[in-house]
Amino acid sequence: MDLNDTNKRLHPKLFKVPIDKIRMGYYTDKYFTRYVEVLKKDKRKVNVTYQFFPRADCVVVGLDEALALLTYGTGYYKDEEKAKEIFDEILTIERAIQDASTRMDKEELLNCTNKKWDLRMLLNSLWVDKWDEIEVLALNDGDEAKSMEPVFVIEGNPVYFGYLETLLLGVMARASSTATAVKKVVNAAKGKPILFFSARFDHFWVQTTDGYAALKAGAFGVSTDANADYWGVESLGTIPHALIAAYNGSTSDAAIAFNKYIDGHVNRMVLVDWDNDVIGTTIKVAKEFYEHIYGEKPNIDRGDLSKIIGEGKDKIWAVRFDTSGTLRDKSVIPKDKSSLGVNPEMVWRARRKFDELGMNNLKIMVSGGFNQEKIDLFETLEVPVDLYGVGSSLLKQKVDFTADIVEVDGRPCAKVGRKKGDFSRLKVVEKNYWE
Repeated sequence: MDLNDTNKRLHPKLFKVPIDKIRMGYYTDKYFTRYVEVLKKDKRKVNVTYQFFPRADCVVVGLDEALALLTYGTGYYKDEEKAKEIFDEILTIERAIQDASTRMDKEELLNCTNKKWDLRMLLNSLWVDKWDEIEVLALNDGDEAKSMEPVFVIEGNPVYFGYLETLLLGVMARASSTATAVKKVVNAAKGKPILFFSARFDHFWVQTTDGYAALKAGAFGVSTDANADYWGVESLGTIPHALIAAYNGSTSDAAIAFNKYIDGHVNRMVLVDWDNDVIGTTIKVAKEFYEHIYGEKPNIDRGDLSKIIGEGKDKIWAVRFDTSGTLRDKSVIPKDKSSLGVNPEMVWRARRKFDELGMNNLKIMVSGGFNQEKIDLFETLEVPVDLYGVGSSLLKQKVDFTADIVEVDGRPCAKVGRKKGDFSRLKVVEKNYWE
């Protein structure tokens, strides 16, 4: 997928929507399923305008996933009692499938899977699709929106889609929260790449949504394959502390082993804070890496170390500084708490030393406690950082979304304090919007 094609909406199949569970209200707040139940039983047919909006300025993402939910979930079961009976059977079989999977019982797994799909086909035959009977207006994923500005509007009979409100709000809120936080650090970095390293700070089920949102907001890369799933790009990463530990604390040995066994197209990024001496460790790694590749010690005066700096195999592309915020690196002259962790002085000293040794093209990546404020500081001081790795701070900001009915049968109808917003920026979503 073209990362720069901001108007192309994602195909709904990319979101791996659990269609049966969505349609049965499995993930929906009960008050929404019951409100639709009342309308059905009362045979009340109204045409409403449903508007969705953020409660803070944000980069809005999650709209394409919301469209996927509507595409597969707008409608109703013509025999709800029978549908519920079938769905309960599917849930029972899913538990049996999970059990068979963990036991690697192929025969039982195939038997249960066949039963499940027979039931799914039967359940689907009861579904009455009403996607063609609603109208949707929306911004595009990645657009910026103001607080209270409508970003997504549905017009139609709420009997067909009202039960989806929980899910629609949720996918917008999660993705927009991540995208908004990422956009702030991207802007602060002033064009320097941001690597999204947030996967280990939350449940793995949200990685795909977070990664998509991060890339939409301008992140340079993500750290897991799940993060990259919707885009089809490759995830990125550095040598971790765990690998260094497995080589008895030798960063050089870990780097050499990584270079030996990891695919050649992967850029080698070496974590160099194990010994709390990022400059000394980098120099040691570079010399020993050179000796491993060329079979002789490097001649610093003739610039030998420059030969092992660059992209791909047998090169070191970047070093990463990730010093704990409770430690002062050996290169830093003690002053106050600003001397702790990854700080400007450390990077300046490192850059000068690396350049003196001919490693001018060695990139410096910093991570550990970086957020918009810290990146702003580094950029204001023109610290010679090449890349920023940002993690937990990107998951702390939350952008809430709200949905309101603001018109009923073409007439204003909204609770006190709410009214129909400005829809002028919204685009009509065609029925085959992914084509």
